[in-house]
Amino acid sequence: MTTTSDRGPARPARPLAASTPDAPPTGADRVRQGVVLVGALLAVLGAAWGSGAFGGTTMPEVADGAFAPSSSPLTPATGAFSIWSVIYLGLVALAVYQALPRSAAAPRLRATSWWVLASLVLNAVWIAVVQAEWLWASVAVLAGLLAVLAVITVRLVRTPSRSATQSVLLDATLGLYTGWASVATLANVVAVLVHERVVDLPPVGGTATVAAVVVLVAGVALAWAWAALTRGRPLPAWTIAAAMAWGFAWIAVARTTTELTSTPLAVVAGAAAVLTLAAPLVVPRRSVVPR
Repeated sequence: MTTTSDRGPARPARPLAASTPDAPPTGADRVRQGVVLVGALLAVLGAAWGSGAFGGTTMPEVADGAFAPSSSPLTPATGAFSIWSVIYLGLVALAVYQALPRSAAAPRLRATSWWVLASLVLNAVWIAVVQAEWLWASVAVLAGLLAVLAVITVRLVRTPSRSATQSVLLDATLGLYTGWASVATLANVVAVLVHERVVDLPPVGGTATVAAVVVLVAGVALAWAWAALTRGRPLPAWTIAAAMAWGFAWIAVARTTTELTSTPLAVVAGAAAVLTLAAPLVVPRRSVVPR
């Protein structure tokens, strides 16, 4: 179908990438499938072991409780971390799905599988450096993880999904992962600042509370940036927003139920959750041109 305009006849519309059959699988595809499957399973098990799931020191206990809910004004209450069960389940399912013979040449998996593995390795590395009490290194690792997840998100937005299964395993799982990692990065920064005494908790000076408010504002800005990036793809847009709002809501809970209480900060965190959920509604959608 062609159209005309003041500038003359238009070129025929490009066919959607989804209508183009997948290229035949290559040896590199098969290698990628095997390495990503084994690597992802090992990374998930390593992360679970390092976080105390099989015994040993749990994350809230490491580094003299630097990541305990009452140690920092931006650390969520314990219930927030149940989201990891959903994320890990989705990531394991994704690792298995990408290893299936029919998935070998899928464009979205070709574009993202190595990056997904990199994100899992970085997550395991973060747990390792925290257990070693290298807290400043943990900030750098989480920043790297967030950068990797940003690359994955961009690639998912640019590549159309071929099925509902692909959408759920890729867009929903990685959306939750990205949203939660965003909140975790912000909370990690404030926790390290408090632990290293760069900022002080009340009643010493209260600079940590000010830092927490500033970081929460930055978190809302980040949530809206994700909404703008994913506005052509509702599933990643909503799952990123849902995971971030979940984290902010549990920060509000922690500020009303732990020893480190702050009604103003709880209100700000609650408002951040609401504004985050509003982002996919307010940011206008656009059509995505597959590449």
